[in-house]
Amino acid sequence: MSYAIIHVGGKQYRVQEGERLLVDRLKSAEGDTFEPRVLLVGGNGSTDLAPATTVTARVVGHVLGDKVRIGKYKRRTGYKRHTGFRAQLTQIEIQSIGGAARKAAAKKEAPAPKAEAAPKAEAPARAAHPPKGYEELSIAEIKEQVGGWRRPNVEAALEYEKANANRKGAIAALESALKEKD
Repeated sequence: MSYAIIHVGGKQYRVQEGERLLVDRLKSAEGDTFEPRVLLVGGNGSTDLAPATTVTARVVGHVLGDKVRIGKYKRRTGYKRHTGFRAQLTQIEIQSIGGAARKAAAKKEAPAPKAEAAPKAEAPARAAHPPKGYEELSIAEIKEQVGGWRRPNVEAALEYEKANANRKGAIAALESALKEKD
């Protein structure tokens, strides 16, 4: 039986295929599938600390956690305060561990027929993308780190902000960094 340790929402979880677990609220909608970061894959007496496999998970639903009651009391003063808290959670189901690796192995077994060699064109430019872990950075962290990024990464981060997050402070920091690089 194989298992994996994944990283979701800043926490690590040990999971197996078909398992359901509650994690901190994710932005994904119900029914969406995603691939969390895989830290370790193990099973059958062996482990891999640098796995090339992927874990596929599906968002089952968004739920509220158990209510936590908090009470403060100081004797002889009449001071009493009560409050409560319910965590917002997402229930996910692990659909497969290493499913992408199996698909890749199947593709390698059946080689595609080669087409005639076309004349070489210019090599396509590598698609720029925001720096690794950009989605989890706060605006203050972006302002600190943007000076060390290359121009294509800053442009990609700006496109990401405008398309997805739309945080005004981050957009301003990225635009000012682009002006400095000109």
